[in-house]
Amino acid sequence: MTADTLSTFVDAVERHHASVHRVAPDEATSTIADLVDAPAVGVPLPDAWGIDLPDTVGTDPTPADLDAAATGVTAGSLAVADYGTVVLESDAAGSEAVSLFPERHVVVVRTEDVVPGMREAIGRLGDRLRDGASAVLATGPSATADMGELVIGAHGPREVDVVLVESAGGGESVAGDGDPATGGATDE
Repeated sequence: MTADTLSTFVDAVERHHASVHRVAPDEATSTIADLVDAPAVGVPLPDAWGIDLPDTVGTDPTPADLDAAATGVTAGSLAVADYGTVVLESDAAGSEAVSLFPERHVVVVRTEDVVPGMREAIGRLGDRLRDGASAVLATGPSATADMGELVIGAHGPREVDVVLVESAGGGESVAGDGDPATGGATDE
């Protein structure tokens, strides 16, 4: 990832009416806390990242918790700069539901997980997708114009905040082995 790639990503996210908050790793938890509207649900961030969710974010939501939640917090395993897209991989923790039900989605992405384009994203995700894994490629708030007028939030969040965590110096990518629970660490 280069400075140009990050700049392209930030510009694309903002073009899609979402916000980007660039932070150092030690600022991530407090930034997430500032963005969260209660009640909030989330999926624990990968242990390898060393970033905890705020105590105000419940991490084992029931269907009723999801329905009542104002904010959902997830990890993005990858981001595609050209489109301002974040990749939310399917997992046992239910990242998809946490990202779709609440009115606001806060997604945490590390700078080293931002790739320039779709070709690079498929290169990183390809083997897992071929093996049957699935992923949501989310670009901005939910929007539809099915009935002629643009409606924000019809099928997902009305607001999206990307917490872009600056590299702490050489951490492995979540997209390394496809296991967001372990941080995707690889032996490469």
